[in-house]
Amino acid sequence: MNSNKVLASLCYFSVFFAGFIFPIIVYFVSDRVEVKTHAKKAFLSHLIPFATIVLFVIMGISIGIFHQSGAVDSMPGLVLIGIIIAGIVNMIVVVWNIIKGIQVLK
Repeated sequence: MNSNKVLASLCYFSVFFAGFIFPIIVYFVSDRVEVKTHAKKAFLSHLIPFATIVLFVIMGISIGIFHQSGAVDSMPGLVLIGIIIAGIVNMIVVVWNIIKGIQVLK
């Protein structure tokens, strides 16, 4: 099996073991354009779950502030919806990375 394909595939599979650090390292170390392209795509896909978690934390803090002031009474429901949406987005990203990693190996 071609080592470049394995390295590119590991960039996608690193969602399980190294987060977005591994694709960054591969991007700067590798000299192959194909591997760099896959490393960049994997890095961007690894940032999506991080971004949803950051947005969820910001939303939770702002909801907590509004809930303490008595402005809105349905805030816990919105927090639950945010958790569900973030979970769905993160699962889609993980499945997408698995599919792309397998496609690169073929």
